[in-house]
Amino acid sequence: MKRRHFMISTAMVLGALLSAPAFADALGDAKAIVAKYASRVEKWDGPTTGPKAQTGKKIVIVAADMKNGGILGVVNGIQEAAKAVGWTVTVLDSGGSIDGRTAAFGQAMTLKPDGIIINGFDAVEQKPAMEAAKNAKIPMVSWHAASAVGPVPEVGVFANVTTDAMEVSRAAANYAFVDAGGKPGVIIFTDSTYAIAIAKADRMKQEIEKLGGTVLEYVDTPIAETSQRMPQLTTALLQKYGAKWTHSLAINDIYFDFMGPSLASAGIAGDGAPKSVAAGDGSEGAYQRIRAKQYQAVTVAEPLNLQGWQLVDELNRALAGEKWSGYVSPLHVVTTQNVEFDGGPKNTFDPDNGYRDAYKKIWGK
Repeated sequence: MKRRHFMISTAMVLGALLSAPAFADALGDAKAIVAKYASRVEKWDGPTTGPKAQTGKKIVIVAADMKNGGILGVVNGIQEAAKAVGWTVTVLDSGGSIDGRTAAFGQAMTLKPDGIIINGFDAVEQKPAMEAAKNAKIPMVSWHAASAVGPVPEVGVFANVTTDAMEVSRAAANYAFVDAGGKPGVIIFTDSTYAIAIAKADRMKQEIEKLGGTVLEYVDTPIAETSQRMPQLTTALLQKYGAKWTHSLAINDIYFDFMGPSLASAGIAGDGAPKSVAAGDGSEGAYQRIRAKQYQAVTVAEPLNLQGWQLVDELNRALAGEKWSGYVSPLHVVTTQNVEFDGGPKNTFDPDNGYRDAYKKIWGK
């Protein structure tokens, strides 16, 4: 009996010794990923050549929901760039519903624009309307209309602009893994209305589980209904999981706009667990929460204003009959330690890499 006990103990010790280096490597690798994306973005790595400005164009933006901070940030960038390139822009707010987007797209077509920018909704959802625009030879570019960067020819999108969504999700998951000392218990929030949201959430789940963490729950709840659903949902999840819930991972910041009061009511400090980590977008509200250490630890931010400029550049290329630029915009892990860099004082990830001047030079402005 003693011999058997000795053998079991030896096996346990050997197992621990063998697994320790692997765990250390995983933690070290995760720290390196977070550090890479938390660094300053000071070098322009986008296009340096392209067509001159196709001036005097009339452009319509069909926005999914202007209450969404990411969408609003992109619109601001588009308007800024359109002014530089010499375009007139009309913004149509769909109000967060499928019916609203269908109506807005119909309105966009009646305006007979020179180009359409789809902002923040799945292209496949509005395929009939987009088919009509395609048939009318109206060039379209988009932000977050598909999970991949670049052309979406089946629906007539010349270029879809986004960061590498899978890298955004990977960075968010690795931050949670590191922050939890290698033992995260996460709840993932997504919205199955959007293909990109499911792809990002699935990637976070895969990464957490690959690293050895635990996904406590995978919650599918509509972005458009977060203000109504998140307070009660947060309370219910706290009651269900308690201290096992170390981190919240969401496909964008808007889920965390409405969690704070419920966490505060439960007696959780602003920088306490569960800590909130967003895989996009880097909204103004997210920056404010991170700076104040109030119920959000991290956003893996997209350069929303830069992406607005890129959308204008891609549409300019389409109007000039040229190919898309091939550019994939950078992502940025925003924490309390680096929140004041790269546009942070303005509550946005706005890289200090001279992108405005780079695009103006291309356009001859």
